[in-house]
Order: sequence, then C-alpha cells, then structure tokens
Amino acid sequence: MGWSGERRRYVVTFFRVLLVLLAVVQTTAFQGVKLKKKEHRNAYATMMYMGTPRDYEFYVATRVLIRSLVKLQVDADLIVIASLDVPLRWVRALEEEDGAKVVRVENLNNPYKGQENFDKRFKLTLNKLYAWSLVDYDRVVMLDADNLFLQKTDELFQCGQFCAVFINPCIFHTGLFVLQPSREVFKDMVHQLETGKENPDGADQGFIGAYFPDLLDQPMFHPPLNGSNLDGQYRLPLGYQMDASYYYLRLRWRVPCGPNSVITFPGALWLKPWYWWSWPVLPLGIQWHENRRQTLGYAAEMPVIIVQSIIFLGILAMTHLARPSISKLCYRNSDKTTSLIQTGLKFMAIWSILAAYIVPFAIIPRTIHPLVGWTLYFLGSTALSSIAINSFLLPAIQVFVPLVGIFGSLLVMAYPWYPNGVVRALAVFGFAFCYAPIAWGSVGKVMARLQVSLEREQFLPKLAESSPPSGFNKLY
Repeated sequence: MGWSGERRRYVVTFFRVLLVLLAVVQTTAFQGVKLKKKEHRNAYATMMYMGTPRDYEFYVATRVLIRSLVKLQVDADLIVIASLDVPLRWVRALEEEDGAKVVRVENLNNPYKGQENFDKRFKLTLNKLYAWSLVDYDRVVMLDADNLFLQKTDELFQCGQFCAVFINPCIFHTGLFVLQPSREVFKDMVHQLETGKENPDGADQGFIGAYFPDLLDQPMFHPPLNGSNLDGQYRLPLGYQMDASYYYLRLRWRVPCGPNSVITFPGALWLKPWYWWSWPVLPLGIQWHENRRQTLGYAAEMPVIIVQSIIFLGILAMTHLARPSISKLCYRNSDKTTSLIQTGLKFMAIWSILAAYIVPFAIIPRTIHPLVGWTLYFLGSTALSSIAINSFLLPAIQVFVPLVGIFGSLLVMAYPWYPNGVVRALAVFGFAFCYAPIAWGSVGKVMARLQVSLEREQFLPKLAESSPPSGFNKLY
C-alpha cells in the first residue's frame, strides 16, 4: 500500500508539472501570436468600388500595389476601403492572400453627377473621403491603385495633418496624400457634400482640392531626423509622386526634389501600365509588370491564355488543310447576281482582314504580361488572317504587311538607347512615314488579287449551268 501511495504521488506530481509546462507553452505561443499581429500606428490605404467596365483591372492593380508594399516591408497596416458591392471572393483574396485589412463601406452619394463637365467614371471616387474615418491610426497615406513604388516611403507618416504633391504647378494631386484621421473632419466633409460645396470636376480631386485651398502656400515637407511627427499642412516633394510623363520626355528620372520613390500614371485610361499593350508604347509598363511578376503572378490568366493559344493554332492548321475546298463555298447563278455577290464578298474579305487585327485585342486578357500578350496577339492575328487568305485566295505576304508594320513599330518604340523621349517619338513617326507607302501598296495588291479571285470561273462556278454529260463533246 505504501508503494502504491508513493506511485500515486509521483503520477499526480508528473501531471501537475505537465499542466504547468502546457500552460507556459500556451502563454508563450499566445504572446508569440500577439507579437506576429503587431498593431501599427500608421497605415497605407487604397480604395475599391464597383460600377465600371474595368473593375477587374483595378482589382488586379490594387492587389499588386498591396503586395509591392508587403515586399518593401513597410512598417504600417495595409487598408483597402471597399464598397459593399465588391465581391466577397475579392475581399477574401485581399485579406487571406495579400494580408490587407478590408474596411467595407457604403458608397458616398456624389451630388455633382449632374454637372456638365462630370466624367461618369469618377462617380464613386468620393469614397476616398473614408480615409479620414480610419481613426485607429495616427497617419494614413492614401493611394490610388496606379502608383508604382520604387522604394519604401514610411517617412511620410511623419508629415502633418494633410500633405500632398503638386504634380500640376497650381493643383495638388490626390493620387497620393498623407492625412491625420479625424471623425470631425470626416463629418464636416460629408456635410459639405450634402450642402453642395463647389467642386470643379465633381470627383475627389476637385473636392479635396477645394477643401484644402491653401496648401500651395505651405512649407515643403522634410522628415525630422528624430522621427517625430509634424503638425500642420505641408507640400510633399515631387519625388514622392512622379508623373510618368516626365519619364517619357527624358526616358530617365531627373527629379532633384525629394527621393524618387513613387511613380503615378494619371494619363489616358487605356494606357494604364497593367494593360499588356501599354508596353512598349509606354516603357514603364514593363516595370509595373515586373513588379506584378515578383508579387502576384499571372496564374489567374494563364488558363485562358493556354486555351486561346490552342484555338489559334487549331485555326492555322484547319485553314491550311481545308484551303482546297473552303474557296468553293460561294456560287453565282446570273450576271446580275454575280455583281451583288462580288460586292458582298469584297466587304466580307475586307472586314475579315480588319477583324484579324482587332479581335485579338478584345479577347486577350488585358492584364497579362506584355511579352505574352503581344506574342498571343501576333499568333491570333496570323491565325484569323489565314481564314481570309485561304478563303479568298489572297497573297499572304500582302495581307501580313500591316502586321509586320506593327511589329516593326514596336521594335522602334522598345529600342532602349534613345537620348530622350522627343527623339523616340520622331523615330516612331519616321518609321510610320516610311512604312505607310508599303502598307498602302499592299492594300492595292490585295484588292486587285481579290477581284481576280472573284472573277475566276473555278472560284465561282455558275449554278445554273450543269456539267455536260460524259461523252457529249465526242458526239459533236
């Protein structure tokens, strides 16, 4: 019995020690989790809303922006202000895959949508005002999705209550600005929206510019060396948001004021850097896509790319094999009908060639890498052109002359050793000027060959005339 009692005490002691160890491990693990979920005092924020034909493109751009900030190891939370109609699968991707915090909001009513100069694509950009409601943070850097970060900019969190860049001599740009969140400011902004405060463009740019009218007179921001935060309003150096057009003028960066940290693309919407056709038309597009390749990747688009490649290769093979028979699908039965049919077939031939150059632009995923996009475009144009070539017995070389011209112009634009953007533009213009007669001559040859093909008896056999019976010529 004594031995049994001693064994019992050993067992009880063992389990007590084990429970203590488990408690220590659990506490340590809990503390480790808390360390991993460090609460930041500042945040980078962007916004997302629905209602435009390019919602998916801006979703991709937002994810690339978030991941590029993660890659730079910024010391801040990453916030996406998303309207309630943003798909839940996009929200989950932003939160679970990209590490962002998504704040769901109702769309702010835009009272300026009836203005004469109002652009409908800016209808919901006033959601950007929700940045002032992020009162859990000391400072917020509000960003548009078309910003490309070259380096970390955490020193911006030392700026004052409102700071922005003047990429226009008199008007600051709202593609990047620093703010101190405040419920009072946010409520006042919403109140001024409701009372119809004057807004030059009806978008966030005009409203925020009118709300902070004296920023041009404020001092330039220089981050304090002791790491303290400034009070008041400041102008940010141009290097914190360099307009891409400066680069295209000189094909290099020479911005002396402030670090060359962030590039913005405020120009034409269809030349945003995430579109595959933007490079080499706009050289910086390849830099944005390199950023995407290193962060988000292209897995979402690749299945479509593979399917389209197979279809285009299949079209090439089928039109080549079916060439002897597909040109005999049209018939004529009288001289009057022949004229109408020939005119209709000419239009069909012309439109089929034009479609060969246009359709690939419409079906290739817009946000694929430019090298993949252009390769697939040339493959698709070649495949679709082969339909017209084999159907109407057209000369392949002349039909492909415009495609060769497009390829040549891309090579001229992609040439990396131009001294400046003006010389590059002149080179592109010179190539187009010299190639235009060749392209025009090819059009004339295609039309002449098309007329010959339509008049050939074996291409359009008379339907009314049946073949004479065998041996008929021998009797007469």
